[in-house]
Amino acid sequence: MDPEVVSNFLSEQRENAPEDLQQSFLTIEDYWDRKLWHQLTDVLVDYFNTPASASQRLPLYRRFILSFSEKINQLRFVSLGLLAATQCSDDQERLSFLTDLATKVNKPASQDAYVYALVVASDVKLRLQDLAGARKDLDTAELILDSFDSVETEVHATFYRTNASYYQAKAEFGSYYKNALLYLACIDLKSITLEDAQSRAYDLSIAALVSDSIYNFGELLLHPILDSLNTPEHSWLRDLLFAFNRGDLNAYNVLENNISKAPLLDDHKTFLWQKISLSALTEAVFRRPPHDRAMTFQTISHETKVQPHEIEILIMKALSLGLLKGSIDQVAEIARINWVQPKVLDMKQIDNMRLRLKDWDSSVNQLGNWIEGVGKDVWAA
Repeated sequence: MDPEVVSNFLSEQRENAPEDLQQSFLTIEDYWDRKLWHQLTDVLVDYFNTPASASQRLPLYRRFILSFSEKINQLRFVSLGLLAATQCSDDQERLSFLTDLATKVNKPASQDAYVYALVVASDVKLRLQDLAGARKDLDTAELILDSFDSVETEVHATFYRTNASYYQAKAEFGSYYKNALLYLACIDLKSITLEDAQSRAYDLSIAALVSDSIYNFGELLLHPILDSLNTPEHSWLRDLLFAFNRGDLNAYNVLENNISKAPLLDDHKTFLWQKISLSALTEAVFRRPPHDRAMTFQTISHETKVQPHEIEILIMKALSLGLLKGSIDQVAEIARINWVQPKVLDMKQIDNMRLRLKDWDSSVNQLGNWIEGVGKDVWAA
């Protein structure tokens, strides 16, 4: 590009910029003139991240940045393009802009930048209800990401966030839950607003409860984002999660009236009862010592509040889901359980485990004393 044309364009943009930002254009022109591409990129990124620069992003991108785009880091180039894209008039124009951007960086040496642009374009397709197109782009991005030894966290975060949005739109709750948690693992929670944190915690909680593949909420229960639900409006949902985790039927009955506040939960009310019954079963098994896990159907019915004629189905469901391992004696109506799926414990459950350990310690001491008494002189002092 002709240096004089660039100088005139930057002078024009400087005059249109707020007074406190005009100095940035002198720096931009200086770095461009001296071909200090790294420093120029840093200044442009800082400027584009300034809210007051919004109206100048597209002109700067189209008439200035594109002229040297191949000389700068391609991931940073895409970042500048994404900031410029926020000023497109609508999603259709934005999609066209991002598609061109992705094409520009689709080169062997800049596949990370290509994935970044492609994923953001797929996010726009989701907003335009083009779910098939979004899935195709996300699958392409995933294949490339899997081939990398490492990639910038920002790229992974964008992929998981968009992938989660896709699965949420498709009502595939298990996949949404997994990708939403992976997204949160890639970001600093301080970087998102309280409203966004509450929204994500709410959606994650709903997905965990209504998914037919998630019966262990450990990752979510331990995640600090759940603390954002400690409000009068949403605390019931947090309490409901913990009730499910410990199989607390009494707590569920108390909180059940709140289910109507969430349409998805209300639509899955029958399933939620089945799920809390399974949780109550696993909790009843967990509370028992390993040598005392042969439970009659009558005992299970009492623990889970499930009708006796439905107990066998309940146990078979738990076995098929991998929540328990064991066998069923249909004639004697006894379930013999030898393993229960580990899960996150609350303070009450930890205290119960403490008491069991004390009982075990006492039993070991009694056994030692008995052996010592029976063995007498056989045992050396």
